[in-house]
Amino acid sequence: MKALLDNKYFSLGLIILISSVLFIPFLGNCPLFDWDEINFAECAREMVVTGNYSNVQLNYNPFWEKPPFFIWMQAASMNVFGINEFAARFPNAICGILSLCMMYLIGRKIYSSSFGLTWVLVYGGTLLAHFYFKTGIIDPWFNLLIFLSFYQLLIHFNNPVGKDGSRSALLAGFFLGIAVLTKGPAAIVIIGAFMGAFYGLNRFRKLTETKYVFMGLASLIITGSSWFLVEITRGNGEVIKAFFDYNIRLLKTEDSGHGGFLLYHFVVLLVGCFPTSLLMLMSLKKSSNDTPYQKHIKFGMLILFWAVLGIYTLVNTKIVHYSSLCYLPMTYLATYSLFKLRSGEYKLRKYFAPAFIILSSLIGLAFMLLGMVEKLKPFLLENNMIGDKFAVGNLKADVHWQGWEWLIGLLFILVSLFSYWQIRKGKTKVWNYLYGFYILFILAAINTFAPKIEQYSQHAAIEFYQAVAEKGFYVETAGFKSYAYLFYSAKRPEHNQNPEAIKYIAKGLDDMEKMGYNRLTSYSLAYLNWMQYGVIDKPAVFVCKINTAEDLLKNRLVKKLYEKNGFVFCVRMPYDN
Repeated sequence: MKALLDNKYFSLGLIILISSVLFIPFLGNCPLFDWDEINFAECAREMVVTGNYSNVQLNYNPFWEKPPFFIWMQAASMNVFGINEFAARFPNAICGILSLCMMYLIGRKIYSSSFGLTWVLVYGGTLLAHFYFKTGIIDPWFNLLIFLSFYQLLIHFNNPVGKDGSRSALLAGFFLGIAVLTKGPAAIVIIGAFMGAFYGLNRFRKLTETKYVFMGLASLIITGSSWFLVEITRGNGEVIKAFFDYNIRLLKTEDSGHGGFLLYHFVVLLVGCFPTSLLMLMSLKKSSNDTPYQKHIKFGMLILFWAVLGIYTLVNTKIVHYSSLCYLPMTYLATYSLFKLRSGEYKLRKYFAPAFIILSSLIGLAFMLLGMVEKLKPFLLENNMIGDKFAVGNLKADVHWQGWEWLIGLLFILVSLFSYWQIRKGKTKVWNYLYGFYILFILAAINTFAPKIEQYSQHAAIEFYQAVAEKGFYVETAGFKSYAYLFYSAKRPEHNQNPEAIKYIAKGLDDMEKMGYNRLTSYSLAYLNWMQYGVIDKPAVFVCKINTAEDLLKNRLVKKLYEKNGFVFCVRMPYDN
């Protein structure tokens, strides 16, 4: 078997087969989550509906927040599989397969086939790292492209004047340019921070020749600016300006309430990537047995990890997946630590035992409590232990549980602690079995808990949107931001073409622009105002949260239909014009 695993093509085939089984099945077993998943899926749906693939739209208006590369992939998937959850998430499943293959090939080149396979195992058994390949958000592809650019730079810096100097410089620029087309200039900031730190910590020694700098920049500019230049020549310069304004605003302010404390991402990575995060910390110890090339790669991985973590620690907007690029260098460094433990060069540190026991117990306990939520619900509601009326309404959702789900968390604790007991006795191969168990745990947890969380948090609203889709009513949310109503009501472009609406909304946007509001960002508010007060030709329905419904119902034209699970559903009829 070892001879087979040492064969590159056999191992790649095995990785493709297993990762396909891990990432592709059950992608569509749960509705998309607001905001990010539905946001990008809706942009892709509108591409398919309108046949306009050149520029990104949301609510059939220019969308300035993201470039189109990932959305193109989702649109292509929807053309194959239909407009549904599976199609929206499928590109990231493919990204997962490619990412694991990349890890194996890089690990094999630096150390051995065994190292590459272990890196794949560690990444697959790390909760947050695994989870994002089963979502419809941009970050997995963004991370893969940045990492490919980073790796080409490492190759180049190791041998800047060798025969591959031109190739690595061009590929680094190319992958970085595609990353820019995927999520924006954050890619350049990350790679720029890495290069600055790498150059500075190498005491400003020359890392490459000027001609290679120009080659890399040319490759970056040609790929990264291509779509932006096309949009500018098409007269969409205002959208491009709004795009860059938005990215700058993310750095300076808390976007849409996504704030957090300074060390937010440290906690996310420590807990969400357990036990990989603890193993990664061990890699900070130097090794005298590595070759110069292996030291070079490890040094680069450490810099990339801390550069990404540092950037998103300073950014005021705090969202879990912002630091997800850290998963790649973190899992590499954790694999490095495992190999040093097996060789006897590393020993478990004193902090490792209490940290492992506490974190594994807390994570398992969290899943146990989640699995017992229906049993805990009466206690929480009767004792008024939740202050938010909307959260209370969510918790009242009728969700079917089998009753055994809490055992998933208990099993996590028992297997983790037993495995660690064996590891303490010197059986380091147990790490492989433990990560294999974590892969199974992650699959069980995602497929068990994600659909139920969705039913508590948003399903009542999505059911309503789907019912509206059959009738073609006007629909908007009031008092909270959402993209679900667009995707699940299957809104058509003609819904934005009512002549009365166009006139009313144009005047509203003019007024808001005079008051200093951005015209592009104010369309939904102007549309909502028209639905409430303008002349409508068919029913206009509104969805709001229970704690803000009173504001909407102050309008005597709007009548309450019903409320469910924290949402209030209202309507305004056309004869009330």
